[in-house]
Amino acid sequence: MAKKKPTVLIADDHEILRGGVRNLIEGSGKFVCCGQAASGREAVMMAGELLPDVAVLDVTMPELNGIEAAKQILKLCPETKVLVFTVHDAEQVVMEIFRSGAHGYVLKSDAGRQLVEAIDCVISGKHYFSSQISEVIFNASRDSSLPHASSAEEKPTTREREIIQLLAEGHSNKEVATKLGISVKTVETHRAAIMRKLGLHSIGELVRYAIRNKFIEA
Repeated sequence: MAKKKPTVLIADDHEILRGGVRNLIEGSGKFVCCGQAASGREAVMMAGELLPDVAVLDVTMPELNGIEAAKQILKLCPETKVLVFTVHDAEQVVMEIFRSGAHGYVLKSDAGRQLVEAIDCVISGKHYFSSQISEVIFNASRDSSLPHASSAEEKPTTREREIIQLLAEGHSNKEVATKLGISVKTVETHRAAIMRKLGLHSIGELVRYAIRNKFIEA
């Protein structure tokens, strides 16, 4: 009997790119694409249903960014390996992903050379970070002025980050409540707390915060 091929879930909001990644990984003959998600929230839902061996996630996706999706997938499916596949190499984003528990990080510019190798690596129980990303992590770990230096009180919680992204994408309080399965009053309470915590005074400032922190694209 032929050995079952490892399954891979692909999450990216660009359909053409998802197709390209699927062709790349299935063309290797080593893996099977078990699903494709167009948003972070859809990726979490599909991971819970399909229990893929590997989830390949972009960072900037609608409804739930890749960092938050990675955290939720790892909590929901502890056996799934998360591999981040993105254009972002900014220090803050790299460290956020590193701390999320992701098993690997590959830049889209390196896809042809590294993606299949990275999937192989994380399936075997190892971590994979491209050389450019490894250098960022190494330098960041030596610099005490990096993100860990900011106090926990200044950072939004996981729920607040979800709400920030949805509001920045233009959803109303009612729509956010529906998507998250909470009451409108709870959304309003979170929204007020977020604005106060981050020192924001308008939805425009919240959108700029979301863009700066890669929750959404400009």
